[in-house]
Amino acid sequence: MEKDYQEFIKNFHQVSGIDLSLYKEAQMKRRLTSLYEKRGYRSFKEYSMAIGKNKELLEELLDRMTINVSEFYRNFRRWEVLENKILPNLIKTSANLKVWSAACSTGEEPYTLSMILSNHLRPSNFQIKATDIDINAIERAKVGLYVERSLNEVPAVQKQKHFSQSGSMFKISDEIKRPVTFKQQNLLSDPFQGPFDLIVCRNVMIYFTEEAKDILYQKFANALRPGGIFFVGSTEQIFNPGKYGLETEDTFFYKKM
Repeated sequence: MEKDYQEFIKNFHQVSGIDLSLYKEAQMKRRLTSLYEKRGYRSFKEYSMAIGKNKELLEELLDRMTINVSEFYRNFRRWEVLENKILPNLIKTSANLKVWSAACSTGEEPYTLSMILSNHLRPSNFQIKATDIDINAIERAKVGLYVERSLNEVPAVQKQKHFSQSGSMFKISDEIKRPVTFKQQNLLSDPFQGPFDLIVCRNVMIYFTEEAKDILYQKFANALRPGGIFFVGSTEQIFNPGKYGLETEDTFFYKKM
């Protein structure tokens, strides 16, 4: 079984460019086993051979291995800290903010950023780059159509101002979409751009090994300007930020020294 899994990782890396060895093994094995059993395969070896011949199976796997669970203003109190404490300091030191939403899933996070920034700046004074490994998630994000439960934490004034109802769905306004640019990116293998004033990467690092996290934290720190802020998820506290040239600005917010 272990040998089959290692061979699967190797073959998958060749066809997709994604190195599954950098993801937590137990979690990834569970997800993959569930998927191949559902499709009627009995081992990683059988599944690997089938993926090599069937593009639809490969696309299904790529879709399944990326975690597209998102909502607007997820963990609302942290966004309040961003708006009321972090953002005013960033605006003081930079006339035009460059922001990156990494692993943006279906767009709720970058659009939340756009709504918050538009409370304080003209849309021409900020740019948001939004990236994800899953091209299907990116295409959905570009459309900007969401089920009502995704909007549970959106303040009433923002919901009224920036969303229009279309049947049972809610569409984000063009004003909020305009500053956001979406692009496919593999965080583990693709180069990072920069420098950014603010990088947001939340609820993704928990799926990676400690080795992969270490590499990514350094890459994120390198992509910030001095004084720039790195905002992580509520289960992803960095216990040794100084190792990456960062210091704690608030809980889950780190400033580049």
